Amino acid sequence: MTVSAELIVLHLTKTGDNSIVIHTLSREYGRRSFFVRGVGKSSMMTAFLPMNIIECEIAENPRACMATARKPVLVYPLLGIRDSLYKNSITMFMSEVLYRAIKEGANEPGLYDWCRGSILLLDALESDFSNFHIRFLLELAVSLGFRPSVEELAPFAGDDLRLISRLISEPFSRAMLVPMTGAVRSRIAASLLKYLEYHTESALNVNSLRVLHELLA
Repeated sequence: MTVSAELIVLHLTKTGDNSIVIHTLSREYGRRSFFVRGVGKSSMMTAFLPMNIIECEIAENPRACMATARKPVLVYPLLGIRDSLYKNSITMFMSEVLYRAIKEGANEPGLYDWCRGSILLLDALESDFSNFHIRFLLELAVSLGFRPSVEELAPFAGDDLRLISRLISEPFSRAMLVPMTGAVRSRIAASLLKYLEYHTESALNVNSLRVLHELLA
């Protein structure tokens, strides 16, 4: 049986010269991995960049341990992201956090639609997005059902609690304008990752945070 599904690409694992496993998020399947054949051409591999929104035909086989994704098509070109080194780095961070924080098989209600909206919002922003990844972490915690409050974040925030409080309470557009140095952004992001680690009971080890720190300093 084959069905069409819209997927957000979180990560890929190369399994052969012409095959990969894509780790994805979708409305129908939640966090799930799919086998993809015939990806030797670099032009096809561009469909699987981090946080791309693609449509695939999903083929289930009861005799196979993993379903197959076929005929990937980009739903949105995301030119605002792909033409920006900074936005591309933010999407690498977003995809790595989601890949590590959400366990295979999990399907949180509303998570896919929130994540999809976040990608399209970042794609559309023309300026003032240096705080985007921090707001993303706060909204992810909400989407996962943790409902972070200032009191809950206090043990993780240290001297940055006042800034985090502003980032939580301000509307999105104003939160993007909260002035911070790159070092402070990196420190707050690391604090919020520790908060997520505590609630997901997982060691996230998000390597792309270092890249963001260097770019957004």
